[in-house]
Amino acid sequence: MNSYDIAIIPGDGVGKEISDEAVKILDAVAEKYSFNVKIETFGWGCDYYLKHGQMMPDDMLTTLKDFDALFLGCVGDANKVPDHISLILILSIRKGFDQYVNLRPIRLYPGVETPIKNATPETVDMVVVRENTEGEYSATGGFFKMGTPDAVATQTAIFTQKGCERVMRYAFDLARTRKKLGDSPVGMVTNCTKSNALNYSMVFWDKVYEQVARDYPDIKTDMALVDALTMWLVKNPEYFDVIVASNLFGDIITDLGAMLQGGMGFAAGGNINPEGDYPSMFEPIHGSAPKYQGKGVVNPVATIESIRMMMEHLGEIEASREIETALSQILKEGRIKTRDMGGSHSISEMGDTIKEAILSNNK
Repeated sequence: MNSYDIAIIPGDGVGKEISDEAVKILDAVAEKYSFNVKIETFGWGCDYYLKHGQMMPDDMLTTLKDFDALFLGCVGDANKVPDHISLILILSIRKGFDQYVNLRPIRLYPGVETPIKNATPETVDMVVVRENTEGEYSATGGFFKMGTPDAVATQTAIFTQKGCERVMRYAFDLARTRKKLGDSPVGMVTNCTKSNALNYSMVFWDKVYEQVARDYPDIKTDMALVDALTMWLVKNPEYFDVIVASNLFGDIITDLGAMLQGGMGFAAGGNINPEGDYPSMFEPIHGSAPKYQGKGVVNPVATIESIRMMMEHLGEIEASREIETALSQILKEGRIKTRDMGGSHSISEMGDTIKEAILSNNK
């Protein structure tokens, strides 16, 4: 019998509520597919910062390194801790565990309404592969003469051959697996760039993309400037298969992608270390929403989708498909809707309904 050690970091705001739903789904698929899940929870975040002066203990990475996977609820509460400080928690895990792929599936489930007219379950089916450890979020820079008329701030983006190449290879390999285009070519990787204006970093990025693409003759290549890409995502979502983007650009376009799939309550992400040298981390991307804390009104679908991604990553393919089937069934029926979906059901009611579907569906 397989057994998995899962670390859960609820974080801030609604983090505890969505973490409860994550545990609920983990327990359901473990019961149905006969594997063990051992869960340990860590109370790091803004409240920890107020007590200890830091978002997490110094030995956080040592504590987490032997887990099979991590679940992060959400981090941040600007009323308690400035956002640029609270973000240190998640960035430390991403970089410390070399989770260089940020994986963002963008899919619209049947029965889910979206504000984008062209978005339908038939047209919205893509994945953004975002570089996750360097680029524009390398935290390199500084201040000079702060508080004076001569104040200066610098922020340096760092792009390396290794960093660009490995995330691009992941994107091309993923396109081969998805086979969205059929047999020849089997898929397409769109290079999200801005090399017309960023004449060093993104020109370099483009050159590495061209180098990598030569090793994948069976995959169609494509290039779009990030500003135009945001327009085409709305206008022609059906066109896209896999999009590979830098840290900043990937961050931006995936929030637009969340609107295609019905809102932030449906958007999940994985921070992946593909080689398995370190644990990967899965999370909903909607943020901590402190104003909704304790009200039970947030949508748990993004959390449940992130657990689906975790199961797939761990090789529990049947469990992953079971979660996907249950999500599809309940969302298509439309009996249970949280407030963001125009309904009045609570987070636990949605989670319970999906759990029941998982346990009652035939294998």
